[in-house]
Amino acid sequence: MRLRVILSLGLFTSSMTAANVSAETDLATIPPAPAAQADDDRTGSKLIAVNEVFQPAPGQSTEQPMVDQVPGIVGEESEDAIIFDDPTPAKPAPDPYKGLFFDNTFGAYLSNPNSPWLLGERFKMMPLGEEDSPYTLSVGGELRHRYMHEQNRLRPGGPINTDYNLWRWRQYFDLQISDVARVYFEMLDGSIFDNDLPPTPIDINRWNVQNAFVDVKLHEWDGAPGWFRYGRQELLYGAQRLISPLDWSNTRRNFEGFKYFHHTDSVHIDAFVTNPVNAAAGNVPLSRYDNGRDKPDTSVTFSGLYMTFLSEGPEVLDLYYLWLRDETNTPNRPDGSRHTIGSRYKTTKEIQDDGCKVTRIWDFETEGAYQFGNDDGKRVSAGFFTSVLGHTWTDVPWSPRLSGLFYYGSGNQDPTGSTNNTFNTLYPLGHAYWGIIDNLTGQNLYDWSLQLNAKPAKKVSLVSAFHWFEKATTNDYLYNVAGVETGTLGGSRDIGQELDLIGIYTFNPNFNIQAGYSWFWYGDFVGTNIPPRNTATQFYVQTTLRF
Repeated sequence: MRLRVILSLGLFTSSMTAANVSAETDLATIPPAPAAQADDDRTGSKLIAVNEVFQPAPGQSTEQPMVDQVPGIVGEESEDAIIFDDPTPAKPAPDPYKGLFFDNTFGAYLSNPNSPWLLGERFKMMPLGEEDSPYTLSVGGELRHRYMHEQNRLRPGGPINTDYNLWRWRQYFDLQISDVARVYFEMLDGSIFDNDLPPTPIDINRWNVQNAFVDVKLHEWDGAPGWFRYGRQELLYGAQRLISPLDWSNTRRNFEGFKYFHHTDSVHIDAFVTNPVNAAAGNVPLSRYDNGRDKPDTSVTFSGLYMTFLSEGPEVLDLYYLWLRDETNTPNRPDGSRHTIGSRYKTTKEIQDDGCKVTRIWDFETEGAYQFGNDDGKRVSAGFFTSVLGHTWTDVPWSPRLSGLFYYGSGNQDPTGSTNNTFNTLYPLGHAYWGIIDNLTGQNLYDWSLQLNAKPAKKVSLVSAFHWFEKATTNDYLYNVAGVETGTLGGSRDIGQELDLIGIYTFNPNFNIQAGYSWFWYGDFVGTNIPPRNTATQFYVQTTLRF
């Protein structure tokens, strides 16, 4: 099996070379784990192939404003341009591919004279009719393959040793009608093969509509338009701790409903009312949708107001209110009415030498939220808090960045009481924050983590992260990555430690290969409250081609 995967990767790489895809990029497609995955610097959004894994270097933006469609927001700078801040050489073009494909910034990319050629660029912003036609069409997508080998993970059914392959194809069509309207349509096909176990809800979704919406401009205010969106859409906000499309999964979460958004240079305002659609968004059972037509779950409503305040410096402040209302009693997910209020703050500080050259960068981020409401007839009082502190040395080889993280997600103090204290992470990018082996979610959890990022070559990025995990309270369950109760109550708080190693080779914005290996050494809780198992391991190789 492994030989076949290696041979397929070799053939894939050779075919790319033969196609003369020679563009280069300075962007480090390194994903973040302890630190924030996304951050808005007023320059657009950035979420690369595995951004679900680890923290990008400071200053690299990964949030998702509609850059090409909203005047006044320009494309983001590359990581090297931000870190070294050298105005003399021409800055390379930004990576046009974003975490949400309907936020791709090919307008800024194609108008940049320093932009290298990219596969599929001729199919972007094509005028329909005359050269100055108000109608333009963009066509593109993504092909992705991942080979997985995992052993002794906290999967349902006990410890196993398994290999499997995941395949995903995304195809989109983006019709712009001047600056007043837009129609966007995207299909996704996700499949699993050579698998020993039944697929999970995030493994398979055969040719379904992933995004299908209409945008209409409502007004102009403060030099920027306000937009109304209706239809099926993915959601991504802040550092993706609570709202994420979960790109690491073979499928991607999506929702259906209404959204209003207005993005200026200083404030981004989004308000939405939606229903979850596919199984990755919690609309189960999987057997109902894996070979059928996706449809929204109208018994669940997810709505919210998300505001981002942008200063002229590096400071970013998010304020948000989220409301999850579930009219059904479904095991392993929040029921009733749960409200979340929270905020996130992020900043960086550059240290210069006597020649005004930036030699070091400090970055800091903190986020917290409180939940209230009711869940299965109990009053809800729960919350989470996290902080990240990082330091980058920009004038030494490999530009290393060392960072530390602390995370707390509350657990239930008294399972028999009238109050539920277990924080619910809603729709998170858990793969980025609680270990890429995907054993845990951020409920009833302490996580202390150290991470080291390095860039030994222009196209190569390396990441290592070490986590210490504990239950926040012994009176609550341990929760796996799907938020499902695992094991029995009580016992030790010691869950274990995890080491993650990631390497990424970015040939150009179209094409990258990454590989990762993880170990999870179980603590006293496993073996006492969970049937004993040996150390968990996970190995993967992922190849991504965008066009």
